[in-house]
Amino acid sequence: MISLPIFIILLGILVIASTNTRIQVDNDPRGQIFGTLTSDTAVTFDTDDPLPQEGTYKVRESRYVMDAVQPSTGEVQHINVLVREPVGAGTGLPGMVFMHGAGYGTCDNSFGDVAASMSSAGFVTAVLDKPVWSTTDLTRDYPGSAAIYDQVIDHIRSMEQVDATKVGVYATSESTWITPFLLETDHDVAFQVLLSPMVFNPRHALAYLAGQNFALAGANEGYQAIVRRALSLDLDMFGLHNVDIRTRVPVAYSIPTYVAYGSKDVMTAQVQGFKEILALAHEAGNWNVTLRSYPVANHVLRLGDEAEAGTPFADDYVRDTLAWAVGTSRGLTQTSEPLAGTPLYQSIAVPLDLHARPALTIYGTIVIVLLVVTLLVALVIAIIALVRHVRYRIMHQGHALGFQYRFGRSLMMLSVITLACLALFLGGLGEVVMAVVYLAWGSAPPEDAGMMYWSWPVIQVVCVFVVWEWARVFTGMIEVASMRGLLGWPLKRDAIRAIVSGKEPVVASTRLGRVLFWSTTVAMLLVLLSFSFWGLFLF
Repeated sequence: MISLPIFIILLGILVIASTNTRIQVDNDPRGQIFGTLTSDTAVTFDTDDPLPQEGTYKVRESRYVMDAVQPSTGEVQHINVLVREPVGAGTGLPGMVFMHGAGYGTCDNSFGDVAASMSSAGFVTAVLDKPVWSTTDLTRDYPGSAAIYDQVIDHIRSMEQVDATKVGVYATSESTWITPFLLETDHDVAFQVLLSPMVFNPRHALAYLAGQNFALAGANEGYQAIVRRALSLDLDMFGLHNVDIRTRVPVAYSIPTYVAYGSKDVMTAQVQGFKEILALAHEAGNWNVTLRSYPVANHVLRLGDEAEAGTPFADDYVRDTLAWAVGTSRGLTQTSEPLAGTPLYQSIAVPLDLHARPALTIYGTIVIVLLVVTLLVALVIAIIALVRHVRYRIMHQGHALGFQYRFGRSLMMLSVITLACLALFLGGLGEVVMAVVYLAWGSAPPEDAGMMYWSWPVIQVVCVFVVWEWARVFTGMIEVASMRGLLGWPLKRDAIRAIVSGKEPVVASTRLGRVLFWSTTVAMLLVLLSFSFWGLFLF
């Protein structure tokens, strides 16, 4: 009569919390396809004159160091710039500046093969250390980075053998969030090569990436829903302003643009992305957009697993990119089809309806912060209690904590089970994240999802059992309290005094035992509440 109502109330609170933090996302239309006009990716122009290609010139390298000043803070980063020049190519040469994707690339470990190939075809190229200053992956300064890349572009323009009107950029992945800022401030960039452009802002692009890859990895739908909650947080509250940057602006595609995708790329929304590029380019009055899509290639147009060193580019990618850049920089008219290669495919829609939810953010922050604090407090008290218990046992002084009516055993059992569920939850989520990383590097999806799938329903079932046992514990406390005369009316001061002093205890006869019980109870219930925030109590 008492345990069941308490169980229903506790479970109802957790279910309501999960329901009210649920983020509905429409993944339709699914299986989108964007057809190409031919499978032949070769790029040709209306000229009978032989054009420079890879290996036409020998390449000379030089370096310089620049002090890159972050505009927003004044912080200085010493950046190395590696310049490659074609030997004997004359003057009036085109130039190309390479822009880094995610990570911490340097001028020595990035773009070496494609930059050297482009220089051997007559381009003066520049690869620089990625401008990062003191930022992290979450706090990148995209406008500041654009300013530094523009300084390198100006340096290439100033070289005697370079035609200042023929300097373009080669941007890949994350740096395609920088090119809109660059092109908004520098209207003289001549052309751009976009390798696996992200197109949509980080909130929507990352939500699409995670949603698709979690499904490919075989993760339970519950883990997929975690991403939607995480990417609905209002990160501006924490000083993270990149998630909603403006990337879909016409000026970003107002110049001749070459877009390259790989069919094994599981990180970019290719169909919606390229449609958006075409729409924005046409809005800006630019109809010079070329698409090339390559089979088997991954996110960086390599064949195989990017985690392995020396993976080659997709067949003909470098040849086609060089041909397009050479012909475009000379102002020639392209005679090959603008859309070529394998048809683009996109499994689900980009969740463009995701947006910042301040109330969800505040609630989630309070729950997580309280969870961390109470877990730390409970751990410290548990260590003190353990030391005291060991000392009492050694000195034969009796019970150190004085738990009554098996409340101590119930607390230990529920704590162990709850923490095991927390470990299983973190383990399952960690396994999903690693599977997504391997997919991004070009690996095949795992044959067996394993813990990524079964851990979620197991935690759900066990948590229901834990809630029932907490209901039983609270029922026992109510029964003992009634025996002590605490539930009568009017309240008896002597009964309250006896309970507080430990003479007539409810859960423990010692103050340390009572503090340990309540601190641990609050921490374990907050674990359940945090589970509900992430959707574990949606059945």
